[in-house]
Amino acid sequence: MTISPDVPVATRPSAGPARAPGGAGGSDFARLSRRVAEAGLLARRPGYYTARIGAVTALYAAGWAAFATLGDTWWQLAIAAFLAFVFGQVALVSHDLAHRQVFRRRRPSEIAGRLFGNLGIGMSYGWWMNKHTRHHANPNHEELDPDVAPDILVWSADQARSSRGPARLIGGHQALLFFPLLTLEGFNLHVASLRALRSPAMKSRVLEGTLLLLHLAGLLTALFLVLPPGKAVAFLAVNQCLFGVYLGCTFAPNHKGMPTFTGAERPDFLRRQVLTSRNVRGGRLTDLMLGGLNHQIEHHLFPSMPTPHLRRARVLVRAYCAETGVPYHETGLLRSYREALAHLHRVGEPIRRREAGPAVTGQGHTASERRRPRCRRNQ
Repeated sequence: MTISPDVPVATRPSAGPARAPGGAGGSDFARLSRRVAEAGLLARRPGYYTARIGAVTALYAAGWAAFATLGDTWWQLAIAAFLAFVFGQVALVSHDLAHRQVFRRRRPSEIAGRLFGNLGIGMSYGWWMNKHTRHHANPNHEELDPDVAPDILVWSADQARSSRGPARLIGGHQALLFFPLLTLEGFNLHVASLRALRSPAMKSRVLEGTLLLLHLAGLLTALFLVLPPGKAVAFLAVNQCLFGVYLGCTFAPNHKGMPTFTGAERPDFLRRQVLTSRNVRGGRLTDLMLGGLNHQIEHHLFPSMPTPHLRRARVLVRAYCAETGVPYHETGLLRSYREALAHLHRVGEPIRRREAGPAVTGQGHTASERRRPRCRRNQ
């Protein structure tokens, strides 16, 4: 397991199976799960989701109504920025739908997920479900988690040493380029969604594709009917760039810079989820802006738990982790970005050394490149 030195770790984690204290009650996770269930935190919250989905839908409609009302003016760029935030909120609602936090059954979850994801913001529900399910099963596993695949960025020194193509070109300076690259993430989601339609594994490809094309056609038709070409392109650029930055800033604190696994390394479920996740401290505004994903540890342990229960679950999970000796990492929002960026800079060092030429290649590996560096004790 590779551990970032920026992340305090109380004890060196064991990759072996774990049992509940005292040898009774099943696994560590089973015991925690019973406590959470007894606290009523797995119960549905239909009232909350009715209000939240209604509010997001109203904001979405209000944004496009304002767009139609304003007409040909550069003030439309403010509407583009507002809709970027709304698109992010729609994506977060789609996330909760995919995890069946809203509906218990698969069918209504898929219908609502495709309406919000495919039709609402042009992001394939089926593509994202496939990708995100694999991420949840093996978070931060370099061979199994698609979110840490070295496609554009590298997430470990080993990936940096074997990097090719864009990852090798960007990796040495990826910390500096991280936020600028997020401006392309909105466009990337659309491209990846359309590419996924070619896969035979994609369910309901015709429906998925039809809804994606309806979103794209509706968006472009509205822009070029109301605005002249220059302003329409500017609106699209501002909207999609800010949408990508918002989504990236929402998801970046969750796992970037946390321990990664390779090969057969696979701890028990509790440790696999807790060790690779980072919580972000904050109040209700943080919960709103990040869609509750700031409680990432609790979300990964209980993916179907309704968002408003995650804050209460945090108290139980944190106490249980202290009881069982499992490191639980939580920090502020800005510190989470610093940790992620510091990690990206550090793991890119093999690429920078390679770019610098043979004069420096004989130097020893840095601490971040060693397979099991010494970890600071959690304060």
